[in-house]
Amino acid sequence: MSPARKAQGPIGAIYERHRPEQTLLYQLIHRYYPEFEALMAAQDRPLPAYVCQEFEDYLRCGRLEHGFLRVRCEACKHEKLVAFSCKRRGFCPSCGARRMVESAALLVDDVLPKEALRQWILSVPFPLRFLFASYPHVMGKALGIVYRTLATHLVHKAGFTHPTARTGAVTFIQRFGSALNLNVHFHMVFLDGVYVTDQEQSTPVFRRVKGPSPAELQALVQKISVRLCRYLVREGLLTQDMENSYLSLEQLEDRPMQHVHGHSITYRVAVGARQGSKVFTLQTLPAKDPDGCDAKVGKAGGFSLHAGVAIRSHQRGKLERLCRYVARPAVAEQRLGLTRDGRVRYQLKTPYRDGTTHVIFEPLDFIARLAALVPKPRVNLVRYHGVFAPNSQYRVTITPAGRGKGSKRPDTDNQERTPMERRAAITCTQRA
Repeated sequence: MSPARKAQGPIGAIYERHRPEQTLLYQLIHRYYPEFEALMAAQDRPLPAYVCQEFEDYLRCGRLEHGFLRVRCEACKHEKLVAFSCKRRGFCPSCGARRMVESAALLVDDVLPKEALRQWILSVPFPLRFLFASYPHVMGKALGIVYRTLATHLVHKAGFTHPTARTGAVTFIQRFGSALNLNVHFHMVFLDGVYVTDQEQSTPVFRRVKGPSPAELQALVQKISVRLCRYLVREGLLTQDMENSYLSLEQLEDRPMQHVHGHSITYRVAVGARQGSKVFTLQTLPAKDPDGCDAKVGKAGGFSLHAGVAIRSHQRGKLERLCRYVARPAVAEQRLGLTRDGRVRYQLKTPYRDGTTHVIFEPLDFIARLAALVPKPRVNLVRYHGVFAPNSQYRVTITPAGRGKGSKRPDTDNQERTPMERRAAITCTQRA
């Protein structure tokens, strides 16, 4: 356990059972989800089975009547009841927080070496958010293009070529924005340099590179946008003419969730009398000057590339805070409230430049927002690239845990490991 985590909680902390039925989020879903499901069915847009399962499992998460474990202290013989959790990835704050903490601990303790790191964030235009949400395999191919572009930039900037230098990254695919909108974007924790190998060295040596300049960021985001558009055109998913580019929507299957996804991405109401209208917002702060934007951002054609967060080799506490941030759950219950007329008020994590601090939803539209955040089954939301990939021959010598291809650790036999060691060995495959 890292020193940063040891200092976060007092020794002998008291366990307090989570009671989801007392939270506003649970009460809203319990009351309005059946009505939303019936409304979608009446409009001939029945919810997919995986979305229904997400809501139903959440309503059973943390409830003793749906199953529990009896935990007994060997010293004092005191017993506690621990309710089963839903382990879902959409909007459950409890399971999301647990996954956030475990993912951060895994990365800091077992995966990310004590070298310089940098966070790269890529946002994509609205049409691509819709496409990536509907077709995860296309999103995976696009992410591969993004990684190769950034990795090649780092290798060449360090003065090497791919046969002699390697880099790596861990990508968290976030599906949500601050306003509970569907916003598929990539948070990539990248090595801020490359590992160099030659015939005389048995262990790769790390070579750090300088952070990207504004000109380099602009060139990279331009290159990424061109390569992604070229890939989508080749796949027949994007049509370009002399002036515009647009998705070939006639090739997309008519799915019920496309209606919900489209309205969530564009900040519009999905159901009810105001369907298609812009979501209500509260602007309680003065607007900011748009010219005072961060220099560590490159923008082109709806794409945005940010690389302003750098972490030095000794800043493991900062690294863990970053990992928790990129792995955080979609819904923050402390920012959720009700207005006097019964509508749902959600506070933005960071105010918009126009001064907007809150968004207001009708209850049914709030349920639609939650439904849009549910990922499809068997879609990994955490990806390992380069030297961190499971099949990389460098992973065993670079990662702190020393596990990977060609590992000769003496505890590889499961019979010689404790239950906690066996669990840690497979944890990285469960983060998605």
